[in-house]
Amino acid sequence: MKYLFLVLSLLFLSCDKDTPNAQSLRGSAIGTTYSIKYFSEDYILMGSEIDSILKDINLSMSTYMPESDISRINYGELVVVDQNFQKVFKASKRIYKDTQGYFDPSVGLLVNAYGFGPLGYSEDVTEKQIDSLFQFVGFNHIQLSEDAQVASSLPVFYLDFNAIAKGYTVDVFGEYLHSKGVNNYLVEIGGEVRVKGKNLEKASPWKVGIELPVANNSRELMYGIQLKNESLATSGNYRKFRSDSLSGKKYVHTINPNTGQSQKTDILSASVITTTCADADAYATAFMAMGFEKSIQFIEKQNAIKVIFIYSDSEGNQKTYISPELQSSVEEF
Repeated sequence: MKYLFLVLSLLFLSCDKDTPNAQSLRGSAIGTTYSIKYFSEDYILMGSEIDSILKDINLSMSTYMPESDISRINYGELVVVDQNFQKVFKASKRIYKDTQGYFDPSVGLLVNAYGFGPLGYSEDVTEKQIDSLFQFVGFNHIQLSEDAQVASSLPVFYLDFNAIAKGYTVDVFGEYLHSKGVNNYLVEIGGEVRVKGKNLEKASPWKVGIELPVANNSRELMYGIQLKNESLATSGNYRKFRSDSLSGKKYVHTINPNTGQSQKTDILSASVITTTCADADAYATAFMAMGFEKSIQFIEKQNAIKVIFIYSDSEGNQKTYISPELQSSVEEF
């Protein structure tokens, strides 16, 4: 499963040492890569276990697989969805309401129209096309019935959980390790991360890095941060965009669900730290659409969300906002 929502790369800042109970596993997953590091004296995580988890999630929520539940629903079939789908749907509904629609999984028709999805158009998108599709966007019109079927008052809709499902997958990996008695781990998929316990090699909290937002393939760390039983997800617009072949106009992959427009806000990257990676993933998406001022107003009313925003001020200068609770654990490079 590929994911439309490009996150900033997360780099490990700890080095590998010969520790008897240190285990690691790396591989490919959902259109990107995963890396898992954990400590256990009596359990070894096998690649086949990871593959099994990924297969279930793909068959549930991959818009790139025609046989998945979400694809069949988008094609108009009635499907009894599994627990993975139900959990992501309910989390999405909660965050949709919490952010007043800035996080909206029903924006999939527009994602495809702008050329960022599996059904991306070959022709250049027009305002008329966007207006015609925007009437079919609105997660408030889509419900999950008691018998686990998706119903909607919209004649046409297209669900896309790509802005939350990667974080959810990180959570599933972490919860699976916990079920095996692993209490110290770091799970990372394409930049989304969840940690528990400590990095026992260093006898210290897990430490990860956040990159400088630059519109090329260079990778330069800007901040390092310690995480304690937390999750982190980062979103940015500076690498994921497409250009209109006629006008040269750039369309960023973050779409404002309240306007239907692919519009770049003053936030260059939004790193969100909270309990679950699914929530961090979804809120990072919402903040990119909200912009800096609205996002700050939102998080000031929250107790469980901490952020690092790299943004442009009114004069075009790059600045950083770090939640007060994070400042003692953030290191600038």
